[in-house]
Amino acid sequence: MQRASVSPSPDLPAHLDAGAFRKPGLQQLLPTQRATHAPRILLLYGSLRERSYSRLLTEEAARLLRAMGAEPRIYDPHGLPLPDSEPEDHPKVQELRTLAQWAEGMAWTSPERHGAMTGIMKAQIDWIPLAVGSVRPTQGKTLAVMQVSGGSQSFNAVNQLRVLGRWMRMLTIPNQSSVAKAFLEFDDDGRMKPSPYYERVVDVMEELVKFTLLTRDCADHLVDRYSERRESAAALSKRVNLRSI
Repeated sequence: MQRASVSPSPDLPAHLDAGAFRKPGLQQLLPTQRATHAPRILLLYGSLRERSYSRLLTEEAARLLRAMGAEPRIYDPHGLPLPDSEPEDHPKVQELRTLAQWAEGMAWTSPERHGAMTGIMKAQIDWIPLAVGSVRPTQGKTLAVMQVSGGSQSFNAVNQLRVLGRWMRMLTIPNQSSVAKAFLEFDDDGRMKPSPYYERVVDVMEELVKFTLLTRDCADHLVDRYSERRESAAALSKRVNLRSI
């Protein structure tokens, strides 16, 4: 429930819309009724290789999330078409979008290739729209970012993922994971070996669950904006519709 509009301060300009102005308050940030179901986390990874280290790291993260009381679901990018190469009703696109709407938080894990995230990773994110009618699949949801590298430790991919998370209006947690020389960090069964890298993954998933529990009941309030309250639903949909570019 939104707080009723208040009269702006006399110090504010006359063109400020008093009907859309809100004073943030603890009532909306600390709701008395809290969800009790397991936090719903969608995990995406960015490689189609048979032995994909981003997939192995994602599976390790899912095990941790499950042990922490969350409900993780991993999306398999095999068969997902390139953005705009197929209609939106393609089964793999619909599967991804349904999971994005279901999730309360996400974890994105990409290999670093040529100093950047992979095209597989970017394609998944590009298929998730900013808005579907009045529903926004990502806005206000939590996000954790991780990467794997074939060489020395780097943060290029996680930095790019953070930019995308901000653009998708997600609440990206402070912690992150970057696993260097990933081929050395997993055993023959695909399980991650004991190491500081593994401990960082535990840290990241723990933080993701905490932030999701903290924000999911007030996510709409956290991302509610004065400028958008002044827009009509039609105008807002037109502005964020990528078909116009």
